[in-house]
Amino acid sequence: MPELPEVEVLVRHLAPLLKNRTVRDVQIRRAEVLRSVTRSKFERALSGARFLELTRRGKYLVFTLRRPPARANFCLLGHLGMTGRMYLQPASAPLPKHVAIAFLLGKRRFVFEDTRCFGRLTLDCGALSTLGPEPLTADFSAGCLGRALKKSAQPVKVKLLDQSLVAGLGNIYASEALFRAGISPRLAARKLTRRQVARLWRSIRAVLTEAIEFGSTVPLEWAGAGGKDRLFYYGQARGTPDLYLERFQVYGRAGGPCFVCRTRIRRITQAARSTFYCPRCQPA
Repeated sequence: MPELPEVEVLVRHLAPLLKNRTVRDVQIRRAEVLRSVTRSKFERALSGARFLELTRRGKYLVFTLRRPPARANFCLLGHLGMTGRMYLQPASAPLPKHVAIAFLLGKRRFVFEDTRCFGRLTLDCGALSTLGPEPLTADFSAGCLGRALKKSAQPVKVKLLDQSLVAGLGNIYASEALFRAGISPRLAARKLTRRQVARLWRSIRAVLTEAIEFGSTVPLEWAGAGGKDRLFYYGQARGTPDLYLERFQVYGRAGGPCFVCRTRIRRITQAARSTFYCPRCQPA
């Protein structure tokens, strides 16, 4: 599932392409992706609206639009789910099979494609109020992280997936950050020492920053039908081109040697999610 770095890179790519574009037509192919809004209300709100800005909050894409003659802006919230893709394609090109929503923007079309329909679009942006601090801003400090962890008896890996603790961190980068910090994913969050919290705070920021920098080097232009998914992931998936370098230290590497000590990487299940770690570098 795309996490903060993938969404951030996608937002940086799409923002200038969408800015000041007007929605001339709304095509809803798979209404399942709409949340807390009816099909007709969604069409009325978006038809004729102009994209003003695109930002990111946690794993969400936050579109700011205005529909004349109204003077007030409104928010469109997007989430990619597990298989969502967002891109622009020529208006003359046929829509791919799994397109959920498409906005005609003149000579180009903005497409939200989602094979499994786990993604969503909504006009209700209330979900943003439940999110914790952004991990790459000054609001996210080691002290803030430590105070939040002290309140939880959950394993630290599980607690890091709580979006009210830190926004945008997911399964992949939580495993990678814990490895860098030398902390066992099984350790109860409230048992971390001040020194461990400081290491974890630095590791979270470092792994996310590096992932964004890496993703920024990957070309995201994609015409849609017949192409490859241009959402980068901080690692290498089967069949990806050569520019996708293997960068994971532990995630997805169960049974492989640790790059630091050569101990075999282990996989366990925590809160129905896979956790990968090195038992020697991350002692319990």
